[in-house]
Amino acid sequence: MDTKLTKLLNITYPLFQGGMAWISDARLAAAVSIAGGAGIIAAGGRDANYVREQIRLAKQLTNKPFGVNVQLMADNKDEIIEVICEEKPTFVTLGAGNPIPYFEKFSKAGILKIPVVPNAKLAKRVEDSGADALVIEGMEAGGHIGVLTTMALMTQVIPLVTIPVIVGGGIADGRGMAAALVMGAAGVQLGTRFLVAEECGVHPHVKAALLAAGDTDTVVTGLVGGHGVRCLKNTFSEKYLVMERIGVSQGELDKLATGTNRLAAIEGDVVNGAVLAGQSLLPLKQVEPANVIVERIISEVKQILLDAPGMVK
Repeated sequence: MDTKLTKLLNITYPLFQGGMAWISDARLAAAVSIAGGAGIIAAGGRDANYVREQIRLAKQLTNKPFGVNVQLMADNKDEIIEVICEEKPTFVTLGAGNPIPYFEKFSKAGILKIPVVPNAKLAKRVEDSGADALVIEGMEAGGHIGVLTTMALMTQVIPLVTIPVIVGGGIADGRGMAAALVMGAAGVQLGTRFLVAEECGVHPHVKAALLAAGDTDTVVTGLVGGHGVRCLKNTFSEKYLVMERIGVSQGELDKLATGTNRLAAIEGDVVNGAVLAGQSLLPLKQVEPANVIVERIISEVKQILLDAPGMVK
């Protein structure tokens, strides 16, 4: 496939694997990159030594391009960014904060800069400031979300910028990817879909919960405080939502939520932990290798795009 993104990163398919905190490691990232997409190591929740180790491991596992996701709200972001600049993955994705002050440092290190933006105004701002590409992620996505849907973001952001736009949020199969490409996206980002990859190190209880989930089995916590997080319905999310409705302080809500992502992803407590997941859950049918997931999606995309001209008479 040939898009602005495949040319920029020298990858076969315009497909990103999302940088999911506590989950996206070198093994998963390398597997997706080997399959022709672009894997991403998540730095969220980790220290700088872990990030260095994972970048080096990914380089041992593959010579294909891969990236690192940095959460700019992290207290140790500067230390992590320093490590990334020393180890030099192909690109970084940057979210949860202002990425522009870090652009020059990454450019000097020869690392492509791909910020995650929630609206059109910021998309134009990061392009004007030198971003190499950008990610837009609709509220259908798992984890921290904005207020716009994937369709609304594509409609408004893609025509506004000239750099490659990667689209995420609710995309889990070839139909979703084809739709984004037809809308003008240069690529897509999938997170939840890769949670059931064999190479994904998330706890088996999380994989089982996702495979058992239905299409209405996610909720958004934190909307009252302006920091929505999409996760599976469970005891934790129900308790959080009740506390939100009765007006419990943000401090108490933060206390309840702290550590729940790790509790689910690493320790496997899918009852009291936050199982971050997007809305498109029905395509998750079984645990299988990342390359099988990628090839199936790409096969679907190609067939849909080949059939599309037949709709125009």
